[in-house]
Formats: sequence, C-alpha cells, structure tokens
Amino acid sequence: MPFHQSHLLHAHVSQMPSSISISSSTFVLLFFSFSLVSILPPLILSASVVEDLNNLHPPSDFNSTINNNCLNNPSLRYCNSSSPLDLIEIFKSTIVASHLCNESRNPNCVETFPKIDLHSRPKIAPLYLSFTFFWKYCPLTILSINLSNNSIKGGFPSDVLQCSQIQALDLSHNDLSGDVPIQGFSPLTNLTLLNLSYNHFSESRISDSQFFKRFNSSSFLRSGLVPDHQGFTIKVVVFLFGFPMFVILMVGCLGWMCIRRPDFLPAVLRGGKHKFTPAMLEAATGGFSRNNLVGKSEGVDIYRGSVRDSSQVRIEIYRDEISGEGRRRFAEECKVLVQLCHKNIVQVVGWCDNRRLRAIVTEWTEGENVEIWVARSAPPWKQRLKILMGVLEAMRYLQEQWPQVGYDLRTCSILLSKNRQPLISRFRIGDQISNTRKIYKFGTLVLEMVTNKRPREEFERGEAEFIEWIRMHHPGKVHKVIDERMKKTGNTVDQATQGIGIGLMCADLSRGWHPSFDLIYRMMCKLSDSCQVPASPDHKRSHGDRGEGHRRNQSR
Repeated sequence: MPFHQSHLLHAHVSQMPSSISISSSTFVLLFFSFSLVSILPPLILSASVVEDLNNLHPPSDFNSTINNNCLNNPSLRYCNSSSPLDLIEIFKSTIVASHLCNESRNPNCVETFPKIDLHSRPKIAPLYLSFTFFWKYCPLTILSINLSNNSIKGGFPSDVLQCSQIQALDLSHNDLSGDVPIQGFSPLTNLTLLNLSYNHFSESRISDSQFFKRFNSSSFLRSGLVPDHQGFTIKVVVFLFGFPMFVILMVGCLGWMCIRRPDFLPAVLRGGKHKFTPAMLEAATGGFSRNNLVGKSEGVDIYRGSVRDSSQVRIEIYRDEISGEGRRRFAEECKVLVQLCHKNIVQVVGWCDNRRLRAIVTEWTEGENVEIWVARSAPPWKQRLKILMGVLEAMRYLQEQWPQVGYDLRTCSILLSKNRQPLISRFRIGDQISNTRKIYKFGTLVLEMVTNKRPREEFERGEAEFIEWIRMHHPGKVHKVIDERMKKTGNTVDQATQGIGIGLMCADLSRGWHPSFDLIYRMMCKLSDSCQVPASPDHKRSHGDRGEGHRRNQSR
C-alpha cells in the first residue's frame, strides 16, 4: 500500500472524536475494507460489508490503543460506557463509520464526519440501520441524519436516537409504522429540525403535546402522529351529508323493492310470499313477450314465466277493470286458492291484485289439456276413465275441505301432468255454485270424454242440445255417439255405455232429485274396478287421509 494512503487512513481514524487510533498492523486490513466498499455495486456491497465485518478481527494491540484514546479524549462515546468494552463491536463500528462517511458524501472524512446522508438510497439505508453496534458508538461529530425516501418498513428506528448530539433528523417518505418513542427524544436537546412526514405512525396521545411544540407542524405532515384536521373536516362533511344521502338512497331502494320487486328481499322481510306485483310478472314474462304468450281468450291472457327461484309458472292475466271492492274480494279468494293441496289440483303459487292488472300464478305443467289429448291421441277407454277418476277425487277433496271453491270442468281447462294425472286448473270463489251445478258439470265432462265432442262449438244450443243428442241414442244406439276412433274391444262398449248413463244421470236437471257426490263416486269406482283401471290409492282409503295430508302441507 502506498505510504501516503496509509498515512491519510491513520490520520482519519485517529483524529475522529468517536473513532479510535489503531496500530500500523491494522492499516492493511482497514484499507482493504475501505477500498472494497468504495468499488462494489450496492447489491454486492451489502453481502461484502457483512462478510468483511464478520471476518475481520481487532489486532493484538487494539485494547491498548483504546485505552490510550480514552486517556487522551475521555469524551469518546465508548469511553463512557457503563458496561465492559466490547472490542469487536468497537472495531466494527470504526470500519462502518469510515465507510458510511464516504457513502454520505462528506467532503473530508479524514478530518470530520458531520452528516449521515442516505437520502433515496433504499438498497443500503436498511443495511446501515441494522448495524446496532455502530449506533451504539455513534461518532460525536455527526450533527445531521437523513434517511428519507427509502421505503423503510417496520417500527421507528430507535437506534438512531443514540446519536444524542444530532441537530437534524429526517425520516420522511418511508413506510414506518407503530408508536414513536417520544420519551427517547428527551436526550436530544440539540435537535431543532425533525421530519417524520409521510409515514404511518400511530396517532399520538394528548400527553405528548409538549413534544410537538418543539417542532413545526410541517415536521408531521401525513405522518399519522397528528390528526389531519383537513382530512377530518372532509370526513365530517362527507359523513354529515353523505351518510344521510346513503340512508335516503337505501330507504328508497328498500321502498322500491317492497312496492315493486319484493322478490329481491330476504324471505323474512317479504310481506307475503304469495303476492306478486306487476313488475314481478313483467320480469317473469320478459315484459309480457309474445314469445311467452301461450293462450288467449276474452279478457284473459295466459303466459309462461320464470320467477326468481328459476321455477316455471303459468300466469293468467285478467284485463277487465273491477272496483276496489272487487279487488279486495279477489285477493281474499286467492288467499284460499294458495292453500289448496291435492295431486289432481294445480298448485296456485300466488296472485296479483293491482288496480291495472289482476293475475293468478300457478305452477307450470308441461302436458297438454284433456281436450287436445283426446282429439290427438284417441286414447282407449281405460285411460279416459282414469282421467275421470282423478277429476272426481279432486272434486271430493274440494267438496269436503273447501266447499266455497268453484272450478271449471271443461276439457280445455283440465291439464295433464307428465304422468298423465288430470289437474283442475281454473277456479271460482264466491259465485255460490251449487252442488247440483257441480255435478251437472261433471256429467257433461263424462259425456265429452266418451264422445270427443265439443258442445259449445258443434251444437247450436250448446250443452243442452248435446245432452239431448246423446239421450236420443242411449242405450240402444250408443255406438253412434261413442268416439269412433276409440277401440271397441271386449266389454269396452258396455263400460262406455255405463259411463254415458252416469253422465246423463248427473246432467239431468229436469228432476228435483240429483245424485250425491258419494253416490257418483261409488258408481265410478265400481265402473273403474270392472274395467281394471288401477285406481288411485286415495279412493281406496278414507278421504280423511287426504285431508290430513292437506293439513300437513298447511303447517309447513
């Protein structure tokens, strides 16, 4: 090593107030360390410095050198240590001090080390903060520490406060968090410039107010220590105006949903799960799209729709206008219909009783109605009789459980399920339909099923002329009225003749006497048994069981 370099190095180490004088045997080691630090790039620097600090050891005369320094300058920081001297730490701190002085761009590190300036040096700043031994023996000549804009994470670097002689400390623009050790600043009596801005410290306590009076408010901008009054004011304004607006908006949305789309509300908030609104029906039918229109008659449009739970429904919309009293009566009737529960009655899902739109919503049935089924399929007598038995069982259920409910027994109004079960689909309530009229309608249905005729379309005087025409041919010429497409094998004709006899008996209004439901049911069961039609288990047990099943459904 050239003489002038070793001389300068010796002068630097011996003259620094907080450093130590070292013997000539240490020169080569220290010079090698300084040179290595100055020429390696930052990424390699960290590993090299740590490695060198771990590998370098004090020379044999290092202890005497320290003692001499303390005799010559008792104010040195390590001379005033209450604990036994750690020679290795003191030796390493001298190496780090020499390197850090140069990294901080001090003009003459041989003579003085006035500042630590690692501004915007994120690759090496955390490294020097980790050298606890250096801060423990911090050189007394350091008056300024700048570690700003390094994205340093973690808590407050309390080790820097061991440099109690400093006049300026800048830790701004980092990611420091947690509590600031306010009491740790007490020994820093010379500190006049402090910058902790743009960090994430915990908000200070009121008892720490004296600490903040020492410094300008710009020292704590967005540091988290001092409440942001402007931000607080903005939050208050937002809360005072924004929160009421939010509440009004939420109440408006809930009100809109309660009135127009209650199906969006949780089940516990819905007023009634069976009540539909025009908006719900409009959504279910795609805006009453023609593609979903499956039927139309005078004053009634029938749509296929899909409700929010994805189930398919049949929606009968009534376009006629009625009074407020009529709407109220309609709603009361629908409250009864949704309680009906029988395998041969279509399930009523709900209703709509709006002023501009009334509707009944039932479950969707994929099958066709009886009228179309008989006309297209020409089913045998056994299948036709099975349909009649299903309809009769539904009639008995309604007669026993809901006698106030009337129903439509036209073949076009009776639907067929996928397993060929008949479903009564249209009802009337409060029309005071007598049992005689209900039995008459069943008799007409029996005659229509046997003959495959449409009384209202094929006869000028409708049902009356249709019944007279059949009575003219019964019993001797019944082959002229029985559906000619129906296979007449075995005793089919005899059984169909008996069926026609039951139908004529039910449709006879000329006598004061009419058969009861029980009598008709027994006669039809006997006819069914003779035809070996598998009767429903319901007609083999008491009808009270069906009522019990209905009551169980109501209790769900």
